[in-house]
Amino acid sequence: MERRFRKHYTLAEARALLPQLRTWLHQLQRLRRDLASYEQSTEPHLNEGDDFGGGKVNQWIRNLSAFKELIDEFAQREIQIKDLERGLVDFPAIQANREVFLCWEQHEDDITYWHDLETGYGGREKL
Repeated sequence: MERRFRKHYTLAEARALLPQLRTWLHQLQRLRRDLASYEQSTEPHLNEGDDFGGGKVNQWIRNLSAFKELIDEFAQREIQIKDLERGLVDFPAIQANREVFLCWEQHEDDITYWHDLETGYGGREKL
């Protein structure tokens, strides 16, 4: 059977990552807000053709780089961020000899749901 993912998580492996994922998600959410704020404050100047540089641009580049590094942490582990604001992530797993996702939201204390690869959040079922 052809598998879409190289890495498949057991429930214990996914649960062990939750403290780190919570930290990373909080950082990503903060960086995203900072980046959006920067873009809002600079857009009028850029539209007027103003030349921009200095500390603000350097901070924006550092934030963008940090954001990308954190996204890469998820990608390297094949953990999918489905909704950053909600902190919704899926872990590839094997259940009944087929690929599924273990599904977790940042506000949940534990991983207690799964769904098929195609059904998404709406198809969540209790483990």
